[in-house]
Amino acid sequence: MAINIKELAALAKVSIATVSRALNGDIKVRPKTREAIEALAKAYNYNPNLLARSFVKKQSNIIGLVLPEISDEFFTEIIRGVDEASYAQDFFCMVASSHANRSIVESILNFMNNGLTGGLIVMLSEFTPEIKKVLQNRNLPVAIISGDDHLKGFDTVGFDNFVGSYNIVNHMVKRGYKRIAHISGPDNNEDAKKRKAGFIEALADNKMKLDPALIIKGDFTRAGGEKACTELLNLKKRPDAIFASNDMSAIGCYEALQKAGLKIPKDIAVTGFDDIYISHFLNPPLTTIRVPISEIGKAAANLVIEKVRNGKETGEQHININTELIIRKSS
Repeated sequence: MAINIKELAALAKVSIATVSRALNGDIKVRPKTREAIEALAKAYNYNPNLLARSFVKKQSNIIGLVLPEISDEFFTEIIRGVDEASYAQDFFCMVASSHANRSIVESILNFMNNGLTGGLIVMLSEFTPEIKKVLQNRNLPVAIISGDDHLKGFDTVGFDNFVGSYNIVNHMVKRGYKRIAHISGPDNNEDAKKRKAGFIEALADNKMKLDPALIIKGDFTRAGGEKACTELLNLKKRPDAIFASNDMSAIGCYEALQKAGLKIPKDIAVTGFDDIYISHFLNPPLTTIRVPISEIGKAAANLVIEKVRNGKETGEQHININTELIIRKSS
C-alpha cells in the first residue's frame, strides 16, 4: 500500500521538508540520509504528487505526447519508448491522440495551455500550416517525430524511409522478381511519400520499367492492405511481388492472398516496412524494414527533457535513426 510524504518522513525520522529535498536531489541533504529516504520510498511505493513537485522545483516533470492515433503496435511502441526514457529521468508521460472528436491541433493546445506540461512531443504525418502556426507560438520545449526531414525551427526525430524502401525493393529485384507492385500509404503522409520515392528510384536504378498500374493507394491499415492487394490480383497481369508501405498493409495482403488460394512467396512475394512484433509470427514470417520504433520515442523524450532542464535555447537538433533490412521467408 502506498504512503504519503508525512508517513514517509515519520518512517525516516526526518522532517517533511528533508524528504522533499532528498527526493528532489538537493545536494544539501547528506548522502546517507538521501539513500535511506530513497530506499524507504521505493519499499513503501511512495509516489509524490506531480503538481506539488512541479511547484517545489519550479519545473514541470510531465511530458505531453500527441499521436495521430493509438490504433496499432507502431504507436504503442512510440509510447513505450517515451515512457521508458521519461521514467529513467524522473519524468512522467501523458498521452493524447487525435480521433473523430479531437484534432491534433486541439491536443497540442490542451497540453500547451494546461499549466502542467513541461515539454511536448508531437508525432506528425503531415506538417500543416495550422500546426506550424500553433507550434511556433509555443511556450514550452517541443520535439517533432516526422518523416519530413526539412523542418526548421524545431527539434526533430525521424528515420530513413527512402533508404529503407530502396533497400527492400533492391532486395526483391536481386531475388529475381520482375513485376513488383507497391501499396502506398496516405497521400499526405511524409513517411509514405518517401517510401514510394524509394520504390520508384530502386526500380529505375535496376533499369526496370515503372508500371503505374502496379502502384495502388493504401492507408497503412490491414483492411486497406487487403483491399489494395485484391485490386492487384484482379489485374490482367498480376505482380509477382508486393512491397507494402507498412507491415499492417502487408498483413492485409496475407489475408487477401489466403482468400485467393495463393501461397507466399511461391505465387507472390510480400514485404513490408516497420518490423512490428507480429511480423515475426506471420506464416511465413515477413521480410520487412526494421524501424527501431521505441528508440524513436526515447530520442524524442531525451531531446525534450534536455530542453526542460537546460533551457529552450540549447540549439536545434535533428536526429535521423537508421533502418535495417530484415530478410525472412516471405520474399
